[in-house]
Amino acid sequence: MVADSQLVEAAHIWHVTLTVTGAPVGEPEIRAALERLSHEHPFPLSGRFAVDRAEVRYREEAVDMPTALGLAVQPWAEHRESARLPPWEPVGIEVISQDTFHRRGRLHNEQPGPLAAGRLLPF
Repeated sequence: MVADSQLVEAAHIWHVTLTVTGAPVGEPEIRAALERLSHEHPFPLSGRFAVDRAEVRYREEAVDMPTALGLAVQPWAEHRESARLPPWEPVGIEVISQDTFHRRGRLHNEQPGPLAAGRLLPF
């Protein structure tokens, strides 16, 4: 007989970068929308933005990378109305393991690493 604990696979933390783009909006509007998203999304969020694109970075909990990848676009769609996000579409997704994230280090090309929570920077 298999114990219930053996049936439940352990979830892992994945680091996600979602890139979206679309028709230009004002810089104050996209900054405010990303700040609202950071308050609504359950894991720390940081990002970069321009008037026609944004990158949001956050952690996702999932059993494996394909599951995390499937979940990666959901925050933008789920919070589009409540955070008043622009109707931009995803154009890129990166999902990496926590080990890979830590190997890359907290600084990359003299820019803050993806876990600089709450940090919003222009491109």
